Amino acid sequence: MTLKRENEAINAYLNFLQSKGIAQELLGKRTLLLKKLSVILDKRTLDGAEYREAIELLMEKIPVEDWHASLTTAREFYPFWLQDIKAITRLNVNAGFDLEPLTWKPLPASLKSLTESLVTEKFDVSENWSLKAYTQALRQEGSEQALVNTRVQLSKMMLLRLRSAPDKTHKSYRTAVDLTLPLFTMKQNRRLFLVVVREFYHFWSGNPDAAKMVLKDGSGNILL
Repeated sequence: MTLKRENEAINAYLNFLQSKGIAQELLGKRTLLLKKLSVILDKRTLDGAEYREAIELLMEKIPVEDWHASLTTAREFYPFWLQDIKAITRLNVNAGFDLEPLTWKPLPASLKSLTESLVTEKFDVSENWSLKAYTQALRQEGSEQALVNTRVQLSKMMLLRLRSAPDKTHKSYRTAVDLTLPLFTMKQNRRLFLVVVREFYHFWSGNPDAAKMVLKDGSGNILL
């Protein structure tokens, strides 16, 4: 096991972050994670499916509270592993590198407690607006009621996780998603959650084209 390819990619990524002025503590944490990931990536084909599989294997060993930071690193490192200069440039231009992570995290919860809360929880006007708009879009696509019910329940769960967020931003939404994922122990359910919350984000954020995003991607890709 030489890990030459992985070590070169790690060095390129870390040097890039240092040039951006990332804090040394954060740099150290990302280094440790990537060393663990490199062992899983060794001798794998430079391919998105291979990388996602390696990430899923790695995440099973990561504490729940560290999922967001770990997935952030994995997403940023991916184009360096692929040696995709154009993708790295796009990330850089679009501020795709998280050099100052949020200190906020959703309140501790279990899947059981969240599910039980949905029975009695009331949602405010803005929350109900996004839920109704998502429901309508699903029905316009001809979705069966069972599918609509499941997706709306998962969307409500997402709203509960966001209740304590200080700001309504993409970063807070992604943080809540990443720290809710490990509550789903079955991969199939985890991927469904990812599909739903990515669709629902467009309604939550007020995207006027949100309805066009419904039922377009069923992959549940953990890295998007």
